[in-house]
Amino acid sequence: MTIDTPIWIIQPARIDLPGWQGSAKPLPASEDNLVGCLRANEKGIFILQQEGNLYVTNEGALGTTGQVWQLAAFALPFNPTDLGDPGFKSFYGTEYALYSGSMANGISSEELVIAMGNAGFMGFFGSGGLLPDRVEKAIERIQTGLKDKPFGFNLLNSPFEPALEQRMMDLFLKHGIRTIEASAYLTLTSSLVRFRAAGLSRLPDGSIRIENRIIAKVSRKEIASKFLQPPSEEVLKQLVADGKISQEQAEMARFVPMADDITVEADSGGHTDNRPLVGVLPSIIRLRDTMQEKHKFAQPVRIGAGGGIGTPSAALAAFMMGAAYVVTGSINQSCLEAGASEHTRNLLAQMDSPDVAMAPASDMFEMGVRVQVLKRGTMFAMRAQKLYEIYQRYESIEDIPSAEREKLETTVFQRNLDDVWLECVKFFTERDPRQIERAEKSAKDKMALVFRWYLGLSSRWSNIGEKGREMDYQIWTGPSMGAFNDWVKGTYLESPANRNVADISLQIMKGAAYLMRIRALEAQGVLLAPNLREYNPTRD
Repeated sequence: MTIDTPIWIIQPARIDLPGWQGSAKPLPASEDNLVGCLRANEKGIFILQQEGNLYVTNEGALGTTGQVWQLAAFALPFNPTDLGDPGFKSFYGTEYALYSGSMANGISSEELVIAMGNAGFMGFFGSGGLLPDRVEKAIERIQTGLKDKPFGFNLLNSPFEPALEQRMMDLFLKHGIRTIEASAYLTLTSSLVRFRAAGLSRLPDGSIRIENRIIAKVSRKEIASKFLQPPSEEVLKQLVADGKISQEQAEMARFVPMADDITVEADSGGHTDNRPLVGVLPSIIRLRDTMQEKHKFAQPVRIGAGGGIGTPSAALAAFMMGAAYVVTGSINQSCLEAGASEHTRNLLAQMDSPDVAMAPASDMFEMGVRVQVLKRGTMFAMRAQKLYEIYQRYESIEDIPSAEREKLETTVFQRNLDDVWLECVKFFTERDPRQIERAEKSAKDKMALVFRWYLGLSSRWSNIGEKGREMDYQIWTGPSMGAFNDWVKGTYLESPANRNVADISLQIMKGAAYLMRIRALEAQGVLLAPNLREYNPTRD
């Protein structure tokens, strides 16, 4: 065969294959014919040999040995809906084992969540960083738009604003939100335990029905272990004493894990430990198996994968490592439905995988927690890091040398720090008054609130496209955004104007199913040309 032949038999099949028989004549194994057959996921694909030539077909069936058409390799039908754990899809009512993860400040917007739910996926609204009034409007809109179709809301851990987390939980329970994605938790809070236990009831056969579902995003085993077992007795007793749950619900909570699913978050945008998925996912799957053996729950916790899922090959890799489902994040922010400005979407569409940096997080600034952000086209990461260094160095705003303070006010805040403090007082009086009370007693805490003003608003500026603040945009993203851009280069998805979240999700799942069949053929000694081993998104 010539060097440009699209397919080679590099070794005999490792098993004795039967022949092939069919009424239609197979097609020559040209590039176009191979692509057409490979993309027909709902049908099997047969690679055939006859007199030294190769052929391909989706028709016919396996016959007995000695047929005129010798079978070289075959792959069974494999659809995008076949990927992942069937239990995940039936539990949440989705067609696909993929959901779009929450992005705070409404970046994963109502439009995004509704688009995903209507297309057979599930999306989570990014309620983190928003006030309850804004989230309530999102609840009403999404419930109206999706009715009984799947969706969820994010609950972001707020260690410095526990009152806000409690108000958010009151809102979820009031409106009957049944599925939440718990993010950035370091320990289980009473609000989270309350949500779980308040949705427990007895079925006629005595088994426990779980109505309030939790998907926990974690990247460490010690955090995962908290969601892989029942809540603590101490928290349950206190919730009963406070009248938040019944005694019977507390009893039932002892027999169910805190989460139905755990999303192992690898190298992602936003809060991340930059963990490699190939290391952390198998580790937490093994932990799940150990905890299941100990507790023997009626339904074992499923383990999914998020962070780095931006291409079909990444999704397939996660499924092959045992993920029950996959989660997308960074790539969705470049979609038309995302609550991000056009300027931000264009920046994301141009980035490469190395164009990211770690920066201090607004919600956990004092703890030194960091988030992954875009560094190309913005100076946010550098400026945010400077604020954290000053926070560590000085005990109050007044301690900052005048030249340093003037530089901050001119280049970063673009206003006097005293005026910023007044804005903080106004903001937290509505959001969480205890923040102001604490800051008035501690100059260090006051400085933290002032610095968090910049960290918090920088994300909002990115979302609304604040003019004059482009170099301060805080854009949460991970390397998967760059990988996605590489994959779609030269296709219709290269332009952000063509990026719709449900379409991108479907292309990833179609591509993963396509690659699954490629791997099956390769395992039988077939080698395809490099351009055939890549799934290129095309408009249907």
